[in-house]
Amino acid sequence: MTSDKFDDLDDLKKAMAQATPTPDAARKADVMARSMEIFDRAQGSQDAARQSSETPESRGIFRGAFDMLISKTTGALTATTALVAVGVLFLSPQGQQLLQGPIAMDGPTTPVVEGPSETRVREASAPESVTAAVDGAAYGELAAEPTAPPPMIAAEMPESDSAAPAREPRVAAPAPSGGLTGLTAATPAQQGYGNTQPQGRLAPSAVDTVLAPAPLTEEFANADANPLQIVAEDPVSTFSIDVDTASYALLRSTLNRGQLPASDAVRIEEMVNYFPYDYPAPTEEDISPFRPTVQVFETPWNPDTQLLHIGIQGEMPVVEDRPPLNLVFLIDTSGSMNDPAKLPLLIQSFRLMLDRLSPEDEVAIVTYAGSARVALAPTPASDTATISAALTALQAGGSTNGVGGLEEAYRLAAEMSEEGDVSRVLLATDGDFNVGLDDPDALEDYIARQRETGIYLSVLGFGRGNLQDDTMQALAQNGNGTAAYIDTLHEAQRVLVDQLAGALFPIADDLKVQVEFNPEVIAEYRLIGYETRALAREDFANDAVDAGDIGAGHSVTAIYEVTPVGSPAILVAPLRYAADEGDTEAAPGFDDELGFISLRWKEPGEEDSQLVDFPIPAAASEPGTEAQFAAAIAGFGQLLRGSDFLGDWDYADAIALANANRGADEFGYRAEAVQLMRLAESLAQ
Repeated sequence: MTSDKFDDLDDLKKAMAQATPTPDAARKADVMARSMEIFDRAQGSQDAARQSSETPESRGIFRGAFDMLISKTTGALTATTALVAVGVLFLSPQGQQLLQGPIAMDGPTTPVVEGPSETRVREASAPESVTAAVDGAAYGELAAEPTAPPPMIAAEMPESDSAAPAREPRVAAPAPSGGLTGLTAATPAQQGYGNTQPQGRLAPSAVDTVLAPAPLTEEFANADANPLQIVAEDPVSTFSIDVDTASYALLRSTLNRGQLPASDAVRIEEMVNYFPYDYPAPTEEDISPFRPTVQVFETPWNPDTQLLHIGIQGEMPVVEDRPPLNLVFLIDTSGSMNDPAKLPLLIQSFRLMLDRLSPEDEVAIVTYAGSARVALAPTPASDTATISAALTALQAGGSTNGVGGLEEAYRLAAEMSEEGDVSRVLLATDGDFNVGLDDPDALEDYIARQRETGIYLSVLGFGRGNLQDDTMQALAQNGNGTAAYIDTLHEAQRVLVDQLAGALFPIADDLKVQVEFNPEVIAEYRLIGYETRALAREDFANDAVDAGDIGAGHSVTAIYEVTPVGSPAILVAPLRYAADEGDTEAAPGFDDELGFISLRWKEPGEEDSQLVDFPIPAAASEPGTEAQFAAAIAGFGQLLRGSDFLGDWDYADAIALANANRGADEFGYRAEAVQLMRLAESLAQ
């Protein structure tokens, strides 16, 4: 028998035969008295009639246990004293209850996570402490000098008496500044979810402390940032518009967890388009259901370049004139949705929108886990009690047969559709498809075939941890719909109430943008964002190529950074033999035009596109509040992605620009963006 400390059994026996140090009698008596006092206080009574129910004071029981272990005098605790502390903790009913949830410290604490398996907690009332590994190692010895305090450990009780492998312990971390992020100090009831507590989750803590976020295993849809293009070589830029907002809500959720988002989780166009803008609306003279406006002004982060700001505002039809809506809620009820930030929040979110639907509208519910089923047959939207009851009855469990759910939802939506109606499947999921088609490319092909039926598909993402953003993007982009991420009821209010018309009622399908830059005026350009929406030049006039759709009242923004001819900011030297190419020279007489913009779209349900185009004046203009705020958000997104084009322009500059251009900000979205910038600035230190 060998070990790191003993060469043989004799040495081990000798060590075991050594006398145990005699405990300090006075200290032992003091600790015993204090432990009994703490036990009495935890029970809620100081007399013989012990209370068995949990009291607020019982939340301090770990504090008492730690106080017994933390001596104000130098010395070692005996095994007897330690067993008293452990007995008070584990044998009391309150101790058993506490083991089912995060430990509550009744004094002020500042948790600091120092690593994946160890933490230190500074406690004002404990001048000295012990150190411990969270993986269950012994507490160690009391130090003569103050050292790092003991860890805050959130223990879990086994679900049965049978032997089971030990679970990984969870470590307390600072509470996020807002939003649902999975395991939070706020209970489901506090968030408005009722008393539902998913099985296997930790019980909510009574203190303002949360568990450290679990590692994220998420996939995002993105591509490398658009490169700088040389106008003499590639003067035409083509892309599909995008009114999705999922990326902004996701990065907000990540920042509120105390983390900077991964660069591939940042889609700048979705950040910019998250906000409503006061662009001019279309008039009766406009042939399109939207109106484009263009501004050219100095780039905030580079005075030697300019921003070409394109704003598109969709019309808002009169509510009485909108067509009836057939809406199928396709709800993921698989086991991965068993989380307060998923199915319970999803149910509350759908409830919010019911009062905004018209009596002529119909709602059906399809759920999917291991298989798909119709949870609610088509029901008039005016019957909110029946729809709400069907939502309330939903429970999570099983695998994730997303394709089966999609097939059933499309079938039901087709049955509900009548001439002149708008039919839409609204998929709510964390995107984790593990039965059927789980490959984004295969799902893309499947949805592309289904959109030919005229049924729109929009996607709402919920929860963190295993969120499959790439799957949701593939579904929404190919289903003629939009993608949003719901992390709080506030976000549900924005998407499903405040912007309900834009989210559900299309005014233009397959909207494409093409800009031709004038090489006599512009030397270089780059499109900020829209990496996943890029189109080939020939795709612009090809009506068979799918593109983004714009809903009633939606605004869309696109921003180019352009470098004028002769600017010291030109990064690529001209070709020696450029004149020999011939076809790159601009036609004479257009030196007052920066470029030419073309927009192509289809009326909903039509197969042939329409075209509107106009020149872009070369002269710079004074930027308005809306364009400046959009530029601030574009700069913020580039900072998060680590762009090389910003020079020494930093978060403080983005904050100043956004603050100066917040405008009316009716719902506080822009003020929230500034706070997120400040948080990102702190996390980036």
